[in-house]
Amino acid sequence: MNIKPTQKGFTLIELLIVVAIIGILAAIAIPAYSSYTKKAKFSEVMTAASGLKTEVELCYYDTGALTTCQDATSNGIIADSLLTGAAVGQYVTSAAVAAGKITITSTLQGDAAADGTTAGLTYILTPGQVGGALKWDESGTGCSASPSLC
Repeated sequence: MNIKPTQKGFTLIELLIVVAIIGILAAIAIPAYSSYTKKAKFSEVMTAASGLKTEVELCYYDTGALTTCQDATSNGIIADSLLTGAAVGQYVTSAAVAAGKITITSTLQGDAAADGTTAGLTYILTPGQVGGALKWDESGTGCSASPSLC
């Protein structure tokens, strides 16, 4: 009597299908993960600007003008300790305020293929007066290189 041997292991076709599925999933997941990490790192830069936004708004409501809302080294009323405190993050290099305009420079590098930037990305908040209130416009190399960041 002949007993048929049972199949052990996988066939080549089955292995190729599994490898193809893993490749497709990796092709989708790796760019999504990269985008996620860029956003997470740039959020630290945006958070550094939030305290300075509050100070500029208070300065504007106290003085009625944005020209005095700058850092103390430029004869303004915003303390340099606030700028130093804003620049303590891992990805934040410096912070500056001039006439209400906040500029945060980060250590994050631009995508050379997208904008040619190799220096740190910047995040700039420019206040505009709208009916007695301030409206903030976002710009900078961080926003232009990846608009999804801002």
